[in-house]
Amino acid sequence: GGSGFYSLLKDAEIVDLDTPFGKPSSPITVGSIGKKEVAFMARHGLNHEFPPHHIPYKANIHAFRELGVTRIIAPTAVGSLKKEIEPGHFLIPDQFMNYTRREDTFYEERPVTHISSSEPYCPELRKIIIDAAKRHNLPLHENGTVVVIEGPRFSSKAENEFFRRNNWDIINMTQYPEVVLAREMEICYSNISIITDYDAGMKNEPGIKSVTLEDVIRVFQENNEKLK
Repeated sequence: GGSGFYSLLKDAEIVDLDTPFGKPSSPITVGSIGKKEVAFMARHGLNHEFPPHHIPYKANIHAFRELGVTRIIAPTAVGSLKKEIEPGHFLIPDQFMNYTRREDTFYEERPVTHISSSEPYCPELRKIIIDAAKRHNLPLHENGTVVVIEGPRFSSKAENEFFRRNNWDIINMTQYPEVVLAREMEICYSNISIITDYDAGMKNEPGIKSVTLEDVIRVFQENNEKLK
C-alpha cells in the first residue's frame, strides 16, 4: 500500500532485501498489528518514484516470499465503470481482466508450469475484509471485475465505453500482475479497491466528469483512515 500505513505497525524494523529480480519497490517494514507479524511495502516506492508500468512486481512478490509472508492484503485506488459504484465506496474484486503488457510469471523455464487463475483472489481473505467493512458500516460492493490497464495514462472515452459494455466494474493500473505472481508463490492475495473517480466519465451522464490525478489523491486520502 501507500506510506500512510506505517503508523499501524508496532515495534517495527526495516528489512532491506535484494532478490533474483532486483530490489523491491521499497525496504520492507516488519512489525506487529495485534498478535500478527506484518510486513509492509510501499508499492510505488518511498517517494512514489515508481509509476505503475515500472513497479518491480516480481521483486516485490519474491521479497515477500523470502520473508515468509503467507497472505497479502493489497489496497489500490480504482476508477468506477458503473454509476452506482461511487467515489468513496469500497469494492472487493473477485475477478480481473488484464490489459497490460508486463512480465507476469516466475515460470520461465522447462518444465512448462500452468497455474489456475479461475478464482484469482483468496476467498478466505475476501470474507475477512468484507466482514470487517460491514462491521464498520463502510459503503461496500462485495465483488466485481477489475480491468487492469498499463498506465500511466488514464483511459480514453472509447476504451471506457468498451469496458463498460462488457459489464466490468472498476479500473486500475497495479493489481496485475501482483495477483497472479502471488498465486505462483503460493501466497493468498486479496485486494481492497477504493473508488476515487469515474475514469473517463460516463456517456449520457454529463454531470460525471473524467478523472484527474487531483481527484484520485483527494478521495484516496479522505478514505485512508477507513482503509486502515
